[in-house]
Amino acid sequence: MHNGHSLKIWGLIMLDREGFRPNVGIILLNQKNQVFWGKRIRTHSWQFPQGGIDRGESPEQAMFRELHEEVGLLPEHVRIVARTRDWLRYEVPDRFIRRDARGHYKGQKQIWYLLQMVEPDWNINLRATSHPEFDAWRWNDFWVPLDVVVEFKRGVYEMALTELSRFLPRYDNRGRTYRSAPRPRQNDQESAPPQGQDMSMTLQFGLMQTQIHMELPPGGSFDPDPQNSLDNPKAEGQ
Repeated sequence: MHNGHSLKIWGLIMLDREGFRPNVGIILLNQKNQVFWGKRIRTHSWQFPQGGIDRGESPEQAMFRELHEEVGLLPEHVRIVARTRDWLRYEVPDRFIRRDARGHYKGQKQIWYLLQMVEPDWNINLRATSHPEFDAWRWNDFWVPLDVVVEFKRGVYEMALTELSRFLPRYDNRGRTYRSAPRPRQNDQESAPPQGQDMSMTLQFGLMQTQIHMELPPGGSFDPDPQNSLDNPKAEGQ
Protein backbone atom coordinates (compact mmCIF):
# COMPACT_ATOMS: atom_id res chain seq x y z
CA MET A 1 0.00 0.00 0.00
CA HIS A 2 1.20 3.55 -0.69
CA ASN A 3 -0.83 6.46 0.70
CA GLY A 4 -3.93 4.30 0.62
CA HIS A 5 -3.47 3.11 -2.97
CA SER A 6 -2.36 -0.39 -3.91
CA LEU A 7 0.81 -0.58 -5.94
CA LYS A 8 2.34 -3.22 -8.15
CA ILE A 9 6.02 -3.61 -8.90
CA TRP A 10 6.90 -3.84 -12.58
CA GLY A 11 10.60 -4.47 -12.95
CA LEU A 12 12.06 -2.00 -10.46
CA ILE A 13 9.28 0.57 -10.99
CA MET A 14 6.31 1.01 -8.67
CA LEU A 15 3.02 1.45 -10.52
CA ASP A 16 -0.51 1.86 -9.22
CA ARG A 17 -3.35 -0.29 -10.52
CA GLU A 18 -3.91 2.12 -13.42
CA GLY A 19 -0.26 2.05 -14.51
CA PHE A 20 0.82 5.41 -13.09
CA ARG A 21 4.16 5.75 -11.37
CA PRO A 22 4.20 7.73 -8.07
CA ASN A 23 6.38 10.78 -8.54
CA VAL A 24 7.24 14.15 -7.00
CA GLY A 25 7.64 17.53 -8.69
CA ILE A 26 9.55 20.49 -7.24
CA ILE A 27 8.91 24.19 -7.72
CA LEU A 28 11.92 25.91 -6.15
CA LEU A 29 11.66 29.62 -5.33
CA ASN A 30 14.31 32.20 -4.65
CA GLN A 31 13.67 35.20 -2.40
CA LYS A 32 12.13 37.10 -5.34
CA ASN A 33 9.55 34.35 -5.96
CA GLN A 34 11.31 33.37 -9.17
CA VAL A 35 11.49 29.66 -9.91
CA PHE A 36 14.35 27.32 -10.76
CA TRP A 37 14.05 26.44 -14.45
CA GLY A 38 16.29 23.64 -15.70
CA LYS A 39 17.25 22.63 -19.25
CA ARG A 40 17.22 18.87 -19.68
CA ILE A 41 20.65 17.61 -20.59
CA ARG A 42 21.35 17.60 -24.34
CA THR A 43 17.81 18.72 -25.23
CA HIS A 44 16.02 22.01 -25.87
CA SER A 45 13.25 21.40 -23.32
CA TRP A 46 13.06 23.09 -19.92
CA GLN A 47 11.33 21.75 -16.84
CA PHE A 48 11.08 21.64 -13.06
CA PRO A 49 12.97 18.98 -11.09
CA GLN A 50 10.99 15.78 -10.66
CA GLY A 51 11.52 12.09 -10.03
CA GLY A 52 9.96 8.80 -9.03
CA ILE A 53 9.17 7.70 -5.49
CA ASP A 54 11.14 4.60 -4.59
CA ARG A 55 9.70 1.68 -2.68
CA GLY A 56 9.49 2.49 1.02
CA GLU A 57 9.89 6.26 0.52
CA SER A 58 7.38 8.90 1.50
CA PRO A 59 6.74 11.70 -1.02
CA GLU A 60 8.70 14.12 1.18
CA GLN A 61 11.69 11.77 1.41
CA ALA A 62 11.64 11.33 -2.37
CA MET A 63 11.43 15.10 -2.84
CA PHE A 64 14.56 15.75 -0.77
CA ARG A 65 16.44 12.94 -2.55
CA GLU A 66 15.51 14.32 -5.98
CA LEU A 67 16.34 17.85 -4.86
CA HIS A 68 19.89 16.74 -4.11
CA GLU A 69 20.30 14.46 -7.14
CA GLU A 70 19.07 17.01 -9.68
CA VAL A 71 19.85 20.39 -8.10
CA GLY A 72 22.54 19.57 -5.53
CA LEU A 73 20.65 21.10 -2.60
CA LEU A 74 20.25 19.72 0.92
CA PRO A 75 17.24 20.05 3.27
CA GLU A 76 18.95 22.88 5.17
CA HIS A 77 19.13 24.94 1.96
CA VAL A 78 15.33 25.17 1.58
CA ARG A 79 12.06 25.33 3.45
CA ILE A 80 8.81 23.66 2.46
CA VAL A 81 6.15 26.28 1.71
CA ALA A 82 3.31 24.02 0.52
CA ARG A 83 2.40 20.89 -1.45
CA THR A 84 -0.48 19.88 -3.66
CA ARG A 85 -3.41 18.29 -1.87
CA ASP A 86 -3.87 15.36 -4.28
CA TRP A 87 -1.99 13.50 -7.01
CA LEU A 88 -1.76 15.26 -10.38
CA ARG A 89 -1.57 12.87 -13.33
CA TYR A 90 -0.29 12.96 -16.88
CA GLU A 91 -0.16 10.23 -19.49
CA VAL A 92 3.00 9.63 -21.51
CA PRO A 93 2.63 8.95 -25.27
CA ASP A 94 3.88 5.53 -26.37
CA ARG A 95 6.75 7.01 -28.39
CA PHE A 96 8.29 8.30 -25.14
CA ILE A 97 7.95 4.97 -23.29
CA ARG A 98 10.52 2.20 -23.44
CA ARG A 99 9.24 -0.61 -25.62
CA ASP A 100 9.37 -3.19 -22.84
CA ALA A 101 7.28 -0.91 -20.57
CA ARG A 102 4.41 -0.36 -23.00
CA GLY A 103 1.22 -1.95 -21.81
CA HIS A 104 2.38 -1.70 -18.19
CA TYR A 105 3.41 1.92 -17.71
CA LYS A 106 0.87 4.65 -18.49
CA GLY A 107 2.32 7.83 -17.02
CA GLN A 108 3.09 9.70 -13.81
CA LYS A 109 1.03 10.75 -10.80
CA GLN A 110 2.72 13.52 -8.89
CA ILE A 111 2.71 15.35 -5.58
CA TRP A 112 4.13 18.82 -6.17
CA TYR A 113 6.14 20.71 -3.55
CA LEU A 114 6.67 24.45 -3.36
CA LEU A 115 10.07 25.16 -1.77
CA GLN A 116 11.92 28.37 -1.06
CA MET A 117 15.68 28.72 -0.80
CA VAL A 118 16.97 30.04 2.50
CA GLU A 119 20.63 30.02 1.44
CA PRO A 120 22.44 31.62 -1.54
CA ASP A 121 21.95 30.03 -4.94
CA TRP A 122 25.65 29.27 -5.34
CA ASN A 123 24.77 26.10 -3.42
CA ILE A 124 23.01 24.83 -6.56
CA ASN A 125 25.09 22.10 -8.21
CA LEU A 126 23.83 20.37 -11.36
CA ARG A 127 26.61 17.76 -11.09
CA ALA A 128 25.93 16.46 -7.61
CA THR A 129 25.70 12.96 -9.12
CA SER A 130 27.34 11.21 -12.06
CA HIS A 131 24.06 11.25 -14.03
CA PRO A 132 22.91 14.90 -14.15
CA GLU A 133 19.39 15.69 -15.30
CA PHE A 134 20.10 19.31 -16.35
CA ASP A 135 22.98 20.99 -18.16
CA ALA A 136 21.87 24.61 -17.57
CA TRP A 137 19.50 26.51 -15.32
CA ARG A 138 18.08 29.97 -14.73
CA TRP A 139 15.70 31.85 -12.46
CA ASN A 140 12.41 32.44 -14.25
CA ASP A 141 9.21 34.28 -13.43
CA PHE A 142 6.76 32.07 -11.51
CA TRP A 143 4.45 31.61 -14.51
CA VAL A 144 6.93 29.73 -16.66
CA PRO A 145 6.58 29.60 -20.48
CA LEU A 146 4.78 26.31 -21.06
CA ASP A 147 5.65 26.27 -24.77
CA VAL A 148 9.17 25.08 -23.89
CA VAL A 149 7.80 22.23 -21.75
CA VAL A 150 7.23 18.85 -23.39
CA GLU A 151 3.60 18.91 -24.48
CA PHE A 152 2.19 16.07 -22.37
CA LYS A 153 3.39 17.72 -19.13
CA ARG A 154 1.89 21.16 -19.74
CA GLY A 155 -1.50 20.47 -18.16
CA VAL A 156 0.04 19.22 -14.91
CA TYR A 157 2.41 22.20 -14.80
CA GLU A 158 -0.50 24.59 -15.13
CA MET A 159 -2.48 22.79 -12.41
CA ALA A 160 0.49 22.69 -10.02
CA LEU A 161 1.40 26.35 -10.54
CA THR A 162 -2.22 27.43 -10.13
CA GLU A 163 -2.80 25.43 -6.94
CA LEU A 164 0.47 26.49 -5.31
CA SER A 165 0.43 30.14 -6.40
CA ARG A 166 -1.81 31.09 -3.46
CA PHE A 167 0.98 30.04 -1.08
CA LEU A 168 3.65 32.29 -2.59
CA PRO A 169 5.56 34.08 0.19
CA ARG A 170 5.29 37.84 0.35
CA TYR A 171 8.16 39.35 -1.61
CA ASP A 172 9.98 42.21 0.10
CA ASN A 173 11.19 44.37 -2.79
CA ARG A 174 13.32 46.62 -0.60
CA GLY A 175 16.36 44.56 -1.46
CA ARG A 176 16.41 41.81 1.16
CA THR A 177 17.92 38.61 -0.10
CA TYR A 178 18.83 35.42 1.74
CA ARG A 179 18.87 35.23 5.53
CA SER A 180 22.61 34.72 5.74
CA ALA A 181 23.57 37.13 2.96
CA PRO A 182 24.22 40.85 3.38
CA ARG A 183 21.97 43.30 1.60
CA PRO A 184 23.42 43.80 -1.90
CA ARG A 185 24.88 47.17 -2.83
CA GLN A 186 23.59 48.94 -5.89
CA ASN A 187 26.69 48.20 -7.96
CA ASP A 188 27.00 44.56 -6.94
CA GLN A 189 26.90 42.12 -9.81
CA GLU A 190 24.92 38.89 -9.85
CA SER A 191 26.87 35.66 -10.07
CA ALA A 192 25.39 34.95 -13.51
CA PRO A 193 25.77 37.28 -16.50
CA PRO A 194 22.93 39.82 -16.84
CA GLN A 195 20.35 39.57 -19.59
CA GLY A 196 21.76 39.70 -23.07
CA GLN A 197 25.39 39.70 -21.91
CA ASP A 198 27.84 37.93 -24.16
CA MET A 199 30.28 35.53 -22.59
CA SER A 200 33.65 34.33 -23.85
CA MET A 201 35.92 31.70 -22.37
CA THR A 202 38.99 29.73 -23.33
CA LEU A 203 38.90 25.94 -22.97
CA GLN A 204 41.95 23.68 -22.82
CA PHE A 205 41.91 20.33 -24.66
CA GLY A 206 45.26 18.66 -24.06
CA LEU A 207 47.83 20.93 -25.69
CA MET A 208 45.27 22.84 -27.72
CA GLN A 209 43.20 25.82 -26.63
CA THR A 210 39.96 27.04 -28.17
CA GLN A 211 37.81 30.06 -27.41
CA ILE A 212 34.03 29.90 -27.43
CA HIS A 213 31.53 32.73 -27.50
CA MET A 214 27.90 32.50 -26.36
CA GLU A 215 24.99 34.49 -25.01
CA LEU A 216 23.45 33.13 -21.81
CA PRO A 217 19.83 33.63 -20.76
CA PRO A 218 19.27 35.81 -17.67
CA GLY A 219 20.27 33.81 -14.63
CA GLY A 220 21.68 31.03 -16.81
CA SER A 221 24.80 29.03 -16.06
CA PHE A 222 27.24 27.16 -18.24
CA ASP A 223 29.30 24.12 -17.29
CA PRO A 224 32.39 23.87 -19.54
CA ASP A 225 32.85 20.15 -18.76
CA PRO A 226 30.31 18.31 -20.94
CA GLN A 227 31.35 14.77 -19.87
CA ASN A 228 30.52 13.12 -23.17
CA SER A 229 30.65 9.67 -21.57
CA LEU A 230 27.48 10.25 -19.58
CA ASP A 231 24.50 8.04 -20.22
CA ASN A 232 21.49 9.36 -22.09
CA PRO A 233 18.91 11.32 -20.08
CA LYS A 234 16.39 9.26 -18.14
CA ALA A 235 13.54 8.04 -20.30
CA GLU A 236 10.01 8.28 -18.99
CA GLY A 237 9.20 5.20 -17.00
CA GLN A 238 12.74 4.64 -15.70
